[in-house]
Amino acid sequence: MEPRTQRPRIADVAREAGVSKTAVSFAFNAPDRLAPETTERIRGVAQRLGYTPHPVARMLTQRRTRTIGVLTPQALGVVFGNPFFGTFSAGVARVAEEQGYALHFISPFRGSLVGAMTRATVDGVIAVGLSEDHPEIEDIRRAGLPLVLVDSQALPEQASIEVDDEGGAREAAAHLAELGHRDVLVLGVEPPSPGAAHPDGVIARRLRGYRDGFDAVGVAIADDDVIAGPASIDGGATATRRAWDAGRRPTAILAMSDAIAIGAMRALRDLGLAVPADVSVVGFDDIDLAMHVEPALTTVHQPIDQKGEEAVRALVEVIERPGSIPLEHRRLETRLVVRGSTGPVARAGQP
Repeated sequence: MEPRTQRPRIADVAREAGVSKTAVSFAFNAPDRLAPETTERIRGVAQRLGYTPHPVARMLTQRRTRTIGVLTPQALGVVFGNPFFGTFSAGVARVAEEQGYALHFISPFRGSLVGAMTRATVDGVIAVGLSEDHPEIEDIRRAGLPLVLVDSQALPEQASIEVDDEGGAREAAAHLAELGHRDVLVLGVEPPSPGAAHPDGVIARRLRGYRDGFDAVGVAIADDDVIAGPASIDGGATATRRAWDAGRRPTAILAMSDAIAIGAMRALRDLGLAVPADVSVVGFDDIDLAMHVEPALTTVHQPIDQKGEEAVRALVEVIERPGSIPLEHRRLETRLVVRGSTGPVARAGQP
């Protein structure tokens, strides 16, 4: 058996080029620190010897991991159980791969996001559904780590991506009002953590939109008309049963996510009620499943995968060109998609 040829090392290049190993490292990782002719000579020697920088060593030298962290406020098993996050993550992954970045999903470690962040080695973070005053967000900002906020309020010094939650919710409420509905139940989202319950967060914006839509026809949505629960199919079913057990008989349900709306439709069916003949239901998100349930779900469409794509593009700009471009603050449009789960009021109340 022939002996295996040893891979050329940085010391071999340094000796052949008559420079230090540090100079060889600079030639590949920080060429602006050398004269152009020196860089060219070192790289020529490296090419002749067949030397290429080891990717891990190069990463350590540059102090870059080529990894993006996606910070989630709940355990990954819960997060990925929500179809919304699967679609969002697909958009994130698509652009991250194009840009040559790996992904690290960061969820609470033993119940603590702080504990999770201390174990994450990433070049930047996409924080989903957390406000700027959340403790982990404050830690990231203090550390100077590149950050993009998704579904949070825009800050002048922080890149952010959001959708027109308030406008979409207002359009959903107006649709039900035009159909004659005046008794409505809102199925909200339980904040995953104290930092997510912000007066200008997604939940608050959607509730404002619902209230504005019904204010226009003289109907007030009171706090008692809102039931919060997990953003899941089971959460929507449980919240609906709670409302009926409490004696509520709305003619329409506004759900803050499609998963919640689909759960509500399942519970209504179990209660012997028909959608939309007895109760109309409107969701929010327009996940793929929305058009495949029976009846198909009327919902507010938001560009979920585009939101993920835009978040990565904005973060990569902050990582690779810090301070060279204005920070991105994008608000993507929403629109109402009317399907079969909504219809006119058949009667004033339900038995």
